[in-house]
Amino acid sequence: MNERGAPETSSLDSSILSSTVTDLQERAYFFPEPPPTVKRGQMKTLDSSKYQVAPVRAGYTDRILQLDLSSLTTSITEVAPDFRRKYIGGRGYAMKMIWDGTTEETRYDSPENILVMASGPLGNEPRFPGTGKFVVGTISPLTETFVDSNIGGHFAPLLKMSGFDALAVHGISTEEVVVIVDGDEGTVTVTTAPSFGEEIDGGGLEYGEALLKEFTGGELTENVAAVTTGNGALHARFGIINSLFYDRRRRRIRSKQAGRGGTGTVMRVKGLRAVIVRSSLARVKANHPADKKSVQQAGAELKRVISQQDPKQLNLRAWGTPVLAEYMNKFHLLPVNNYQYGQHPDAPAVFADVFLERYFNKEVPDGCYMGCNLACAKGAEDVALTRGPQAGRKVGIDGPEYETLGAVTCQGIFDPHFIMEYNWYCDEYGLDTISMGVTAAFLMECFQRGYLSVEETGYDLSWGNIDAADRLLHETATGEGLGKICGQGVQRAKRWVAEKYGAKTNTPIDETMSELGKFGMEVKGLEFSLYITKESLAQQGGYGFSLKGPQHDEAWLIFIDQVHNEIPTFEMKADALKWFPLIRTWFNAVGLCKLPWIDVRHPEAAQTDNPSQNQPTLEYYAQYYGATIGENKSLQDILDDSERLHVLQKMINVRQGKGTREFDQIPLRDMAPAYFNEYQSRSDYYDDWLREQLGTDADLPESPEERHQTILNLRRQAYQRLCDVVYKAKGYTPEGVPLRKTLEKFDLLEEKAAALLQAHGV
Repeated sequence: MNERGAPETSSLDSSILSSTVTDLQERAYFFPEPPPTVKRGQMKTLDSSKYQVAPVRAGYTDRILQLDLSSLTTSITEVAPDFRRKYIGGRGYAMKMIWDGTTEETRYDSPENILVMASGPLGNEPRFPGTGKFVVGTISPLTETFVDSNIGGHFAPLLKMSGFDALAVHGISTEEVVVIVDGDEGTVTVTTAPSFGEEIDGGGLEYGEALLKEFTGGELTENVAAVTTGNGALHARFGIINSLFYDRRRRRIRSKQAGRGGTGTVMRVKGLRAVIVRSSLARVKANHPADKKSVQQAGAELKRVISQQDPKQLNLRAWGTPVLAEYMNKFHLLPVNNYQYGQHPDAPAVFADVFLERYFNKEVPDGCYMGCNLACAKGAEDVALTRGPQAGRKVGIDGPEYETLGAVTCQGIFDPHFIMEYNWYCDEYGLDTISMGVTAAFLMECFQRGYLSVEETGYDLSWGNIDAADRLLHETATGEGLGKICGQGVQRAKRWVAEKYGAKTNTPIDETMSELGKFGMEVKGLEFSLYITKESLAQQGGYGFSLKGPQHDEAWLIFIDQVHNEIPTFEMKADALKWFPLIRTWFNAVGLCKLPWIDVRHPEAAQTDNPSQNQPTLEYYAQYYGATIGENKSLQDILDDSERLHVLQKMINVRQGKGTREFDQIPLRDMAPAYFNEYQSRSDYYDDWLREQLGTDADLPESPEERHQTILNLRRQAYQRLCDVVYKAKGYTPEGVPLRKTLEKFDLLEEKAAALLQAHGV
């Protein structure tokens, strides 16, 4: 990682803003007299400004707080109405700022890279479920293109009530700092990052809690929140950001995570240790919607559906997302041994009932924001750590989510207590549980297949070896031993393995890289989230076409494809790969959680043409949106607005060199049983599938090896056909580049976009 220097100041393209910083200062958003110096322990004030808190109107404040870490100063920009209409908020704001403020040369540790934290107009409404969400967007250390990670908690609602729709962080500081946005006092203050002792300073959770106690004088309340990360984010490309908030029922600080793509790594490289926000304004009706009654009505209807239907369906309020583990195992979708297998006899040891009985508080439903009656964010108290540097302590743990559970089974481990400890240490260190687990599993398979030996790893990396998995986790957090390689992620670890293997066997590196690519589970540099997709062409496309890399956040189709079998034909799968990413992009733009929509099916959805779209529930969202912003928005209007954002993100990928067909290709294991042992584990199933594809009268290839190879060929052909059909539906060339008419449709064909298309022959 680059050493922090004194980089040039970055700024937003002024064409998207109605006022420059100078204009705003003249209009007294910042006041000329300096506020009193903040005196909190070792938090030495480096810069402080008093500002006039902008009121929220129709879901927006129309202000973005700019933080320049190169000069350690803050400023405010005002958002133009046209900008707000086109880019909505959240994911849209982050993408537009990255598109305007960076270039194809920008990398994650470039001074001009921007770290954006933004909610949207529908965030912060306790009368509607799931409104605590915001996104963190930046140029990723893993993918080297735009990534956004969705996160919950109280941070974004408090930031909005403090007068800002977004925080944009530019530049790199020469020392670690803390930023305090105090809506009660109307001040933005930059201070030095205090020290609380070596044991606390390295952590994301414990440092954040100590910082909040320091700021509040020990009186923690729901009116103060923070984002921070741990020292692991300094040693790995997949650092996370923790969103910390006080839970008065549990009487402790809880956390949610922006887990994907290395946002926490960017935060630490910039020298930003934490951001604290405070506002004591009432939250109910705080968005000041255009139609208060309609907002209340839409929220009441959705809460009614959740309370009636969730107990009959996934029952997330009781079980949380670990309930998915049982479904995934039943349908051969649970990742085992680096996605080689989808089922395991020991899997029941990590089903949701185990966590509910042993760890979760049955009496306290856990939401990540006020007013959400789905309350699926589970937590546990007084869990004894048995491993690692803090063994012997009892801690509160938030989670696990299904993805964290799957990251551990991916390593061949089915121990619920290790999952809990893995969860806590990853959060404390500031490491993505998904990328950590998938990269570890890749290294374990390299060990299994002879590409690595104890000589290279330093210890036995066999499947299910808890001691090895635990050691690798802590080494990754400190950047030591094999952890230094693991922290680079699968894409870069492949190169290291190929070089090591080539040196001892005289095998050409490219030849080894090709073989490792069969089971190195990454696309565009991002590790896969935790679903076996060999039998789901829809989810294969969901991963391959995902603009940030293979993350279910953009197209989670595995359940409707493999469990419910609601999109059985090729055409239905292709249609789903156009529709679902658009609606899911919209959720990330407006500041909403998707789970009340996608995981709680409205009883009337079964009577619609596309039950999996759950459109009766989406009508509540459309009503809530229109009533908040004061515009009549149909579902098609919402999809069109979202498609503009989707196309803009695709253009960022094209600019950064990750936007063509080549970068939508997936590992062989994602589409088929990559190795013969995988075919053998379900040979009867695969032979039946092959008979169906070839026709009942056709003769199957004689040998199992030939049948396996035939399956691989057919699966490759199906995926390429899917690329062709989906690209055409999205308005792309056969190489996956948007057509000029596609950009024109969404008013995105500006000069630099046109030049970029021309460079790709469009």
